[in-house]
Amino acid sequence: MSFDSILALPLGWAYLTLFVIVMLRANATYWVGRLLVAGGRRSPRIERFVNGPTMAKAKKFSDRWGVLAVPLSFLTIGIQTAVNLSAGALRMPLTRYLPAVTLGCMMWALVYSTIGLAAIQTVFFALASSPWALVALGVTVAGILGVRAFQRRAARARTERPEVESVGHTGES
Repeated sequence: MSFDSILALPLGWAYLTLFVIVMLRANATYWVGRLLVAGGRRSPRIERFVNGPTMAKAKKFSDRWGVLAVPLSFLTIGIQTAVNLSAGALRMPLTRYLPAVTLGCMMWALVYSTIGLAAIQTVFFALASSPWALVALGVTVAGILGVRAFQRRAARARTERPEVESVGHTGES
């Protein structure tokens, strides 16, 4: 199903369609998380992914927000899949996960059936109709990637730099 076909639906049907799609996807991701942990013990590649930075970020988010991390993740960009995957990997009980994921899917479907898909369609239309919009997008993406690379390099330099001993009064007379 394409953006256009969903946008062409009446609002209620668009909402229901998006809700079903995201509910299936989120629950499948949860079960993949459960399977990854079971199989991860046998595969170094899966073990690295399960213990990687995205999953660590999702776990930190989940640790901070608890079961609310699941519905809140549907309002974020970049960790929704990892939160659902980590919920499965951490074996969140279905009695907690299902109500939380249902709420999250309801919120996500509301956002996307009202403003989300229209915004995406507007961006695609602008990119298709103007080469300058495509250039602007490329410059923006390159700028974001450059800033992120600079932040990573600066963070790495801070962690690699030895502690500087403070010079000053030692308390000796």
